[in-house]
Amino acid sequence: MIKILNAEPSNYSSEARRILLSIGELHESRLTRDELLKCLGGFDVLIVRLGIQVDRDLISSSPRLKAIVTATTGLDHIDTEVASKQGVAVLSLRGESEFLRSIHATAEHTWALLLALIRDIPAAAAAVKRGEWNRDQFRGTELFGKILGIVGYGRIGQRVGAYGQAFGMQTKVYDPGKVDFPPQVDKYDSLKDLLNAADVISLHVPLNENTKTLMSYAEFEIMKKGALLINTSRGGVVDEEALLKALETGRLGGAALDVVEGEPTFPDGKTRLLVEYAKAHANLIITPHIGGATFESMEKTEIFMANKLKTFLSDLTNRVMEPKHSDLSKD
Repeated sequence: MIKILNAEPSNYSSEARRILLSIGELHESRLTRDELLKCLGGFDVLIVRLGIQVDRDLISSSPRLKAIVTATTGLDHIDTEVASKQGVAVLSLRGESEFLRSIHATAEHTWALLLALIRDIPAAAAAVKRGEWNRDQFRGTELFGKILGIVGYGRIGQRVGAYGQAFGMQTKVYDPGKVDFPPQVDKYDSLKDLLNAADVISLHVPLNENTKTLMSYAEFEIMKKGALLINTSRGGVVDEEALLKALETGRLGGAALDVVEGEPTFPDGKTRLLVEYAKAHANLIITPHIGGATFESMEKTEIFMANKLKTFLSDLTNRVMEPKHSDLSKD
């Protein structure tokens, strides 16, 4: 019987759980890395979210493993190269364009971060909790008439662009991989030109060798003085040391991040410095990668991935059971 381990089962969809139980024997347990290393060898399927780094050691610990399931589009928490070499399928939301059009959470959180940053909402709310009531201290800036620069015009970037237009912003886009753009969107052929023009830059790109530290010292120097940066893609897209310097010098007016490099354990000193800066400065907001974490989106994606796993295992069984025909012409 197929044995499935859901290593991040907290608040997991009951419907997705029902589907998994129809596939095989389901085990649900929040495990430490050491515990997972010891027990993974007994399972055919591992289900994770973003809290576990599925690296070489973890994958190699289970020669029985057939699939790793993650209800995410990003895969930087999984060593896909090692998985491929070991014959382990990585099932994710990457490339599931039609389904993903029904998921709105990350785009909405992007806009929430921008509004919180430009209106200083966290600091204002905290002041009221301290018994203060000072309107002048929290005078904000309007989005109307400002230029929104979107880097990466896929599903999320397009939705964020539509939000910008609803707020009366001018939407400008840089995406060298996309051909068709709606007429109301200004397409830029270089990142430099977009950075130089925009009041707000919002990042919506995958993390790969082309986008690693896409935003670094040179890019921040090009941006308008006082411009804002929003990142809900992946932490590695931004050079965190350069970001910190841009904030400290006033080159950037502010930044709001839902992702940081090395999450969720913060092993990198640069990330810790950013968190320390955010404690004392209102122009940096960091949330713990909650862009996709809504009840609606997580239930939809978990059900989708459970069905995707069911199809994968069914296809795998059919391939194994296919009769092998001899070449009779050689007899």
